[in-house]
Amino acid sequence: MPKSKPNNVVDFRTGKPLPLATNVPREAIPKAVKPDNTSKTDKPGKTSKSKPKADAGVNTQVKSAKAGQPKKPGKQATTAQFAHDWEFKPRFRKGAFGWKSQPAISRIKEAVSEIKKVAKKDPALAADGAVILFEKLSPALEHVDSSSGAIGNAVNKAIDDLVPIISAASVDESIREEWLQRLETAMEEDRMPYIEYLGECWGELCSTKERASKAADALIGYVRLSWSTKGAWDFFKGTSPCLSALLKAERYEEILELLALKERNIWNYQQFGVKALVKMGKFSEAVQYAEKCGNGYLDRSFLASACEEVLLRAGRAEEAYRNYAIDANRHASYLSTFRAIAKKYPEIDRKHILQDLINAFPGEEGKWFATAKELGEFDLALELARKSPCDPMTLSRALKDHSESHPQFALNAGICALHWFLEGYGYEVSGLDVLRTYTDTMKVAQALGMESQLRDAIANSVKEKAARKVYFAELLAKELR
Repeated sequence: MPKSKPNNVVDFRTGKPLPLATNVPREAIPKAVKPDNTSKTDKPGKTSKSKPKADAGVNTQVKSAKAGQPKKPGKQATTAQFAHDWEFKPRFRKGAFGWKSQPAISRIKEAVSEIKKVAKKDPALAADGAVILFEKLSPALEHVDSSSGAIGNAVNKAIDDLVPIISAASVDESIREEWLQRLETAMEEDRMPYIEYLGECWGELCSTKERASKAADALIGYVRLSWSTKGAWDFFKGTSPCLSALLKAERYEEILELLALKERNIWNYQQFGVKALVKMGKFSEAVQYAEKCGNGYLDRSFLASACEEVLLRAGRAEEAYRNYAIDANRHASYLSTFRAIAKKYPEIDRKHILQDLINAFPGEEGKWFATAKELGEFDLALELARKSPCDPMTLSRALKDHSESHPQFALNAGICALHWFLEGYGYEVSGLDVLRTYTDTMKVAQALGMESQLRDAIANSVKEKAARKVYFAELLAKELR
């Protein structure tokens, strides 16, 4: 008796084996039509695990049933779409910098330049890069020595440069909210703190009045509680963001009411009161409000700068110059101070500005030598250099620069330089600097026919100091022999 063969014939529509029948004609067996959703890797003889294709009539009914239903909302846009390989990103890992501030400052400047370059082509991508930088700044800088204030100034400058990029970016509401949430988290985790100044720009980061008002509503209750409850807690990290958001939302009266709760005047907060009064057009009240905020611990330059800005905006330049210009424009050097004031007040004569500066700093007349020289007031410059100590290296440079164009001025500048060298003034001065100044001075004197007179005058000055073992005097005494 022959062995029975296994039934390998199946119906590909149902997956069930067909009954064995010897009398079934071949035409009656359905053809093996592969379903549309069967993958190419399916092995022959095996059924597909995917569902069989539904009948066309059924699909039509389903589509018609769903036609009247509202569409489901799509996914919200997220910052994941900003895929970019930022060069600064790996450089700002946690604890990346040691105690020296200069490498960190250089990296911050490079990062800001990179973001600004991208902003020219894709502002939204640049804004996301700025948020990433702010998130990474504080952890990366936690070991840097900030005692000089240089690293803090660099971070604040970066904030001033990048906040407008974030504010101006045209993005979806969801992306803007995600940026604000990330920045809020970064500020909360800012232990040093390095990006604290970001809170004063919160209103600008919100971009619109509506969003700023919403942010202010979320914070104002905590600020009011911290300032109205005596003996409890007095500091809240969200205070500056709240005041900044209120200013953006144009809720000026609320700012003044809120600041009235604060017992002590803190300029970081009170400045928003000044800005609110300016926005309301009350310029005189804004100046008075700023003056009341002064205390013994606040640098006068902050108040002067704010009051000067208010008066200039009100068109009262003369009053601004008379009361606040000098205090508001102090810079690292005296010449830079003069240039800043002259640029801000072009209608005032530059010589008049210089004279006001000289009068404002009695006993420091020599510091204005370079400024007088720049204005072409050579006689005044020499008078100032003789009246009080002046940097001898500055005088030495004046000697070299004007030896041909103004030899008489150069000669007197060289004599003053040697005088202040012998008096011990100058920064990191070497004996070579003194000898070079002496040589250049003698060359000018020789051209003017005054070499012998000058040699005798210098010898008399050096003789007394050489007896007291003054090093530069001994050096010149050997040169005069």
